[in-house]
Amino acid sequence: MNDFLLEYLPVIILFGIATALSLLFLIAAKIFAPASPDSEKVSTYECGFNAFDDSRMKFDVRFYLVAILFIIFDIEVAFLFPYAVTLDQVGFWSWAVVMIFLAELAAGLAYAWQRGALDWE
Repeated sequence: MNDFLLEYLPVIILFGIATALSLLFLIAAKIFAPASPDSEKVSTYECGFNAFDDSRMKFDVRFYLVAILFIIFDIEVAFLFPYAVTLDQVGFWSWAVVMIFLAELAAGLAYAWQRGALDWE
């Protein structure tokens, strides 16, 4: 049983180092960081404008549109990572499928751009 527990010793040492560094950084920030709170610095700030008084106030639809477009294009680009990792092992047909995927992604971006979804004003 002792040999089994010795295999976990590097993990425990790494956890101890991470905990010690985290505490060191927190204490150093508390000691050395300038503390000059003013009303502007400690005020609530969300999404590029001041916080609402009423939680049922309507948001501009552009916030949702930008968020949805970001999620769509970000997740689609994440599908390229497995292809990039196995680039030396794939053949012509997988390259063709990825090119079709990228063309579809570019067409979607062009459509969103043409419809004005990326314009803020």
